[in-house]
Amino acid sequence: MMRTRVPLYGVLVLLAVAFLAPLLWALSGSFKPRGDIFAYPPRLIPDPFTLDNYQRLFSGQPFWRWFLMSTVVALTATVVSVFVCALAGYGFAKFRFTGRRLLFGVMFSSLSIPFAVILVPLFVMLVKTGLGSPWFALIVPWVAPAFGIFMMQQYIVQSIPDSVLEAARIDGAGEFGIFRTIVLPLLRPALGALAVWQFLQSYNSFLWPLVLVSDSSQYTLPLGLQTLFVSEQRQYDLVLAGAVLAVVPAVALFVLLRKQLLEGLSTGAVKG
Repeated sequence: MMRTRVPLYGVLVLLAVAFLAPLLWALSGSFKPRGDIFAYPPRLIPDPFTLDNYQRLFSGQPFWRWFLMSTVVALTATVVSVFVCALAGYGFAKFRFTGRRLLFGVMFSSLSIPFAVILVPLFVMLVKTGLGSPWFALIVPWVAPAFGIFMMQQYIVQSIPDSVLEAARIDGAGEFGIFRTIVLPLLRPALGALAVWQFLQSYNSFLWPLVLVSDSSQYTLPLGLQTLFVSEQRQYDLVLAGAVLAVVPAVALFVLLRKQLLEGLSTGAVKG
């Protein structure tokens, strides 16, 4: 049995190395002097080792402002979208109302529309309605993602029997009370998986902030790092240091929600 799995393990190790290589190269380059980043042959261990890139990133750039802007926007979008997706998924899964199939079909078909297609209409709509404030507009595209609603609907259909909800109604529980005290706790694994996915979508977003934000004091982290890359000096050393630090919130969220994430993915795989 072990011999038959050796090729599989070999492939998995090669894939792990391929995925980790860019991160290791960025981590190594962030501790090298600028002239050594593209030295040939490349060295994984920095020699000499320097913290100068991080010091110049903190002292010469508004890095913490970019970092705070991205983190606050992503966390807010994640919390709101997870709640909205769970509520909408619960409605589609457990309630029968006129036009439900049509509405769900329209929502599901929107998965095939690239975000770039709705970029301009969404921007014009927010400006025309006076809702173009960056703090608000940066969150809007992530509030009710079709993928999240579909994921919650599928998980509720497969995991929460109608008999549980009927028993709660017989005991006198209201619909929102059932959602809050029964549905949400049972959805915890799926909510964890959706939260990680949604945070990464918002945190890594570049195109929408690029169109929306014109004031440099409101740049998100991807926009801020891009200004270092397109400058005349192409400050790769600072970009690498900023990219390494940008990974920290995503890794922290994964560590915090890894149990729910793995349970949500494994449950979906087994029941799918």
